[in-house]
Amino acid sequence: MQKLTSTRSGSIVLGVFVALLAAAVVLFYLVQYRNDVNQSNQRVPVLVATSLIPKGTPGTLIASQQMYTTSEVPRKDINDGAITDPGFLHGKQAVSVVNPGPQLTESEFKSVPANQLNAQFTGNMRAVSVPLDSAHGLIGNVQAGDHVDVIAGFNVEPINRKGQPIQGGVARPVSKTIIQDALVLSVPSQAGSGLSSSASSTTSNVVLELNQDQAAEVAFSVDNGKVWLSLVPQSGAKEGAPPFVTLETLLFGLKPIAAQNSFRG
Repeated sequence: MQKLTSTRSGSIVLGVFVALLAAAVVLFYLVQYRNDVNQSNQRVPVLVATSLIPKGTPGTLIASQQMYTTSEVPRKDINDGAITDPGFLHGKQAVSVVNPGPQLTESEFKSVPANQLNAQFTGNMRAVSVPLDSAHGLIGNVQAGDHVDVIAGFNVEPINRKGQPIQGGVARPVSKTIIQDALVLSVPSQAGSGLSSSASSTTSNVVLELNQDQAAEVAFSVDNGKVWLSLVPQSGAKEGAPPFVTLETLLFGLKPIAAQNSFRG
């Protein structure tokens, strides 16, 4: 280095090298600064409240009622903990009142306790507990989150056109799928196992998500007949006309309307 600076040509070379090095450092910082500016101005989608969200409102209701919208804002303007993925609201509920306008943040929501059923459905939907034995309720096979069909069976007495039982008439069995694709909200945590009579006769409660009319239909069926659950496939399930089954439809292939007429009245 001393020899290089001792001559005029060496000093020039060293000066040029230092100048180039300085220019490279300045260029590097300029590029970094430009990248930082571009990144801070990059627009990112965040959830913004569009209506008042009361304390305790479940995330499913916030989504179904469109209480928020997705807005793209510069990254530099995003609030700490701002929610960018709507999926975050699943299984959550508001911990305080959220006014319309601001960005939704994670601190404004908490996880819903597993046993808090009323935060898992909205609108005219209701949670209905259906008492079933292990065979009729698929206890040990059905899980929360599954979908089931509900089949109700009755012994029906023939009646006349005035709706009165026919004297000497014999009650006859009939069953029908009364509800299709009902969501299972919860199932017993423990159930009897094996094929013993005590296990099959033990009653457990399966909680279903139903609308108001369906809830009344299930309650009537449990009190006045027999109820079965039929597990629906997780994917690719198809729904047909709810079957109406009697001895005539099962053994002789009669149409349901013909079987219904056989009851008279």
